[in-house]
This record gives sequence, structure tokens and C-alpha cells, in this order.
Amino acid sequence: MTKAREVLVIGGNRYFGKRLIARLLAAGDRVTVLNRGSSPAPAGAVALTADRGDEGALTRALGDRTFDVVLDQVCYTPRQAELARRVFTGRARRYVLTSTVEVYEHQHSAAPVRESAVDPLTVAVDTGLPWDDPEFLDWNYGEGKRQAEAVFAAGPDLPYASVRVAHVLGGADDFTGRLAHYADRIRSGAPIAVPPVAHPATYIHVEEIADFLFWTAGEDFTGPVNAASHGELTVEELAAEVAVRAGGGEPRFETTDAAEVSPFAFRRHYGMDNTRAVRLGFAFGDVRRWLPRAVAETLGGTG
Repeated sequence: MTKAREVLVIGGNRYFGKRLIARLLAAGDRVTVLNRGSSPAPAGAVALTADRGDEGALTRALGDRTFDVVLDQVCYTPRQAELARRVFTGRARRYVLTSTVEVYEHQHSAAPVRESAVDPLTVAVDTGLPWDDPEFLDWNYGEGKRQAEAVFAAGPDLPYASVRVAHVLGGADDFTGRLAHYADRIRSGAPIAVPPVAHPATYIHVEEIADFLFWTAGEDFTGPVNAASHGELTVEELAAEVAVRAGGGEPRFETTDAAEVSPFAFRRHYGMDNTRAVRLGFAFGDVRRWLPRAVAETLGGTG
């Protein structure tokens, strides 16, 4: 009989985080969920309340607990990463950081990028930047994740993996409003703002990223790994599928040089190469096969 794992999930009470927790519980893992108390832990999980940025409060909340794996859904800065590394070194056997495709924001490649394009060991860490300023953090989201990865990479006593997540689609609980933006404009006939050249991107379904994080928790590889379905989509393909589900109308695009354009209308290529994850044993779906279902889930109806 397989021994149940002790798993800590930091944050993650909505969207793909709650799906991850459901998978852990269904597998028989003993799951502890730590957050600031803004939402209750699901039935079957142990709830801990603490601000993950307050080292004393976090240490007190954890008590003498140790974990086979920590799944950190809400680490956004090198300060948070340094605190976590201090607290969990010797307390966790494995640490999984949810990172982002945005770590590649300065990579201008026509081909999907591999993990080696951003090596955390070469990323400079500056904890003196105003990471506690929400506006600064919002504008420097990718940099915050890069530096967080770098902090974990520099600590060999805490084995870690960083999951670089592609843009996530699907689910009736998609809170971003990005697909709804297209549906609203298509229904009203309003133009969809795009740059003069809009590049494609890789995506992943909300259920697939939950599967991927669950799988990663049980593996022993370390370092960064890209999580993206096979294939890429253009903004035109996304809008065309939304139009099918939006009840009529055709997408009308308007090119602009303005900074603000519609969601998923990218000025650079946002493709990630998923070869490493595939070689490690994860089987991704194809984005074009699940896209109709994802749009239907988010906008309503059946897919």
C-alpha cells in the first residue's frame, strides 16, 4: 500500500489551484492549504492561516509540520522566495513553484523557447526593488517570477521545480474576462484592437495544468519546465472560435500602434517548447482539439 503524502499548497483556492487540490485529495494525499484566510480550505484539507510574507507568522502556523512536497501557487517576488527557502529548507523534500511564460518576456524568438532560454542560475536577484508596491509588481510580473526562480535555484538544499505555465483557458470559473472581451465585441460589432503584427502563442487548458502540477508533485526532476499544450493559436483563431459560441457576428479587427490592445494579441511570439516535459513523461493535449470546449465552458453552452 502506498504511503499517503504530506502535501502543502500555498494559495491556490481558485481556478486551477482548486482543481489541483481536488486531485491531491482524490489521490489520498494528506493536504494542508495555507492562505491568509480569505477563503476556506476545501473539505478534507487542513487549513492554516498566515501571511506567507510574514516569516514569524508562517513559522508559527506551520508548527512542527514537515512535507513531502510544497506546491507554491502564489510566490511572485524574490523576497517571498527567500523567506520560503529559509522556512522550508529541512521541512520539505520537494518544492514546486508555479511560474509563468512571462519569464520569457525578453526572448524574441520565432520558434518556441526552451527552458534554457532563461537559466535561473544566471538571473540577478535584487530584493531591494519595491516588490511590496502592487503597481510595481504588476508591471514587473515576469521579472518577479524570474528572480523568485533564481532564489530557489541558488539553494541546493531544497530540491525545486518551477513550472512555467502557458496562458490558461477554459472553465466556467475563468475570472480573467479575456474571452468575454471578445464575445462582447463580436456581439456588439465593436472592433478588436490588434497590433500591426500579432504573433501566436501556446496555451494550456485549466484541467491540463491542474493535471500537470499534480504530476510534477510526484516526480523528482528539478529546475524549470515548460507547461503548454501542443500547437499554437493566433488571435484570429481564438476570436473565430469565440464567434461560433457568441451567437452570431464576425470578428472585426482594427490595427493600432497604441500600447493597449485586446487580450492574446501579442506583439511578440509567446510560444514555449514542451519537449522537456514530454521526455519526462507528461502527455499534453492538442490546443486545437480542446479549444472549442474551453470557449464553451467559459462563455456557457456545450462544447
